[in-house]
Amino acid sequence: MKYDVIAIGEAMVEFNQTIAGEPNYLQGFGGDTSNAVIAAARAGARCAYVSAVGDDVFGKNLMDLWHIACVDTAQVAIKSGAFTGIYFVTHGAAGHEFSYRRAGSAATTMLLNDMQCGACKQTKWLHYSGISQAISENAREQCSAAARIARAAGAKISFDSNLRLKLWSLEDAKLHMIPAIAGCDLFLPSLDDVVHLSGLSDPQEIIRWSHDLGAKQVVLKMGSEGVIVSDGSQQNRIAPITVKALDATGAGDCFAGNLLARLALGDDLTTAARYANAAAALSVQGFGAVAPLPLPKAVHALLASHS
Repeated sequence: MKYDVIAIGEAMVEFNQTIAGEPNYLQGFGGDTSNAVIAAARAGARCAYVSAVGDDVFGKNLMDLWHIACVDTAQVAIKSGAFTGIYFVTHGAAGHEFSYRRAGSAATTMLLNDMQCGACKQTKWLHYSGISQAISENAREQCSAAARIARAAGAKISFDSNLRLKLWSLEDAKLHMIPAIAGCDLFLPSLDDVVHLSGLSDPQEIIRWSHDLGAKQVVLKMGSEGVIVSDGSQQNRIAPITVKALDATGAGDCFAGNLLARLALGDDLTTAARYANAAAALSVQGFGAVAPLPLPKAVHALLASHS
């Protein structure tokens, strides 16, 4: 296979509030699957991104970002007359909150071309998310097509819940996300997301519900309670690594990308999840979704210090 990890979805320009309540924003980049594939590339995986950006300065900036991160951009379409999506992150006592300006963006109107379809046949893992599905009906169709193409060529499918009820209703989310869970090899839910999707609150019941739908492997992210890893017959619990968090934006994406990279590079699920857990702990110590994504040397050092 030419690639270890290919992700499909939307990348956006990020404006992240640096001090709660003040009108000061740090410009960066985000988009859950873009964050994840950059994290995977930094972890040593061969990666590509399937998406579309506008023919604007922010689209060019994103292309430069992926190039620097060693993510193949041949599968990113540049759409003339379209714009690149933007989002804002504000911070307060309840945590961080997202505000999107993405309706009608280039990625929401993407149609898979022959090159993108060909790339999906050449990867070990295809990764997408609930956000990849939620941005438009067209995007949902493209995600489903990419997953079918990749599966037929022998790839494994990774699906991150990333439920965003600002983008669609819970009813619509269930309608499309539950079949995605049923068809994936690796399901990466956060506890908050899957409580809404399943109607369950107990982690063991949630894991059983996920496997019963069809997910072969489940990694349940529970924030300060750590992570539970399940392959359907055996479970392992991974304790959280306590750090001083500055900004949690993109921590779950960091986890997903590092997990997929380590799986593609030969780790078993639990070993890969331990690595991803440490990477995510490092990522929350800086501002933005992309800039704090760690390199392997830092991750290994953190793991060694908590052995």
